[in-house]
Amino acid sequence: MNHSRSHSGAPHEPDVPPYQAVLAETDWDSLQTAFGNGGGLPGVLARLLEPDAKVQVSALAELRELVGHQNTVYEATAPVALFVAGILAHPAAMTPRPYRGVPVRATLLNWLLSTAYDASDEVVGPKERYFPGFLARGTTVAAFRDLRPVLYRAVAPLLQDSHEDVREAAVTAALVLAEHPALAGHRDHLAVHARPILDSSGNDANRRVARKALEAWGHAVPGPEPFREEPWDQGPRSDGRGDLEPPF
Repeated sequence: MNHSRSHSGAPHEPDVPPYQAVLAETDWDSLQTAFGNGGGLPGVLARLLEPDAKVQVSALAELRELVGHQNTVYEATAPVALFVAGILAHPAAMTPRPYRGVPVRATLLNWLLSTAYDASDEVVGPKERYFPGFLARGTTVAAFRDLRPVLYRAVAPLLQDSHEDVREAAVTAALVLAEHPALAGHRDHLAVHARPILDSSGNDANRRVARKALEAWGHAVPGPEPFREEPWDQGPRSDGRGDLEPPF
């Protein structure tokens, strides 16, 4: 893989594989989903490239069930996430959602955010304590967590996107992905982007992500909590279904 810097002085991250290669070279039939093998996933993924935002968002909702059911990481979750990351720069990602004018790219990023959150330290840490070996090298969850630098590489160019919804989704996803030790060099840079989310976002889940990241990285945050704290199982979620409700 080629490598490059996402901003001056930053560590290198691996390139995101082309989405066409992910689609063609993955043995989908051999991979577990929540409901059998992943033989049907290529058809669902292809719908993400349709020029109809409703079709795209519906496909994301279906993917959330197939590879994220009950907030679980399955064997097929990793290649699906790589495909989604790989199409963030595709023209289809700029399809506007009717009545909202928000690019589907924001929904793709929120899907990556919720998927990465399901494998975050906050979520899987307790499982490792109760089930030693849960995060051992070679396990499904560990393999997905190893991909976080690659996913970050796809998200990073959108941290300063001109559309507010895309920008906030990218920053929040990057904050979760940056738990990976290899991404530690980006944290001070990300902290600058996290501040506006903490200060003014209307999305409480995103504000919690920003606050927890800043606290974990040793940055001062204002107190008291400006929102009601909830258990982490109420964290960032995006199954796409909310985007199908009126006024879609």
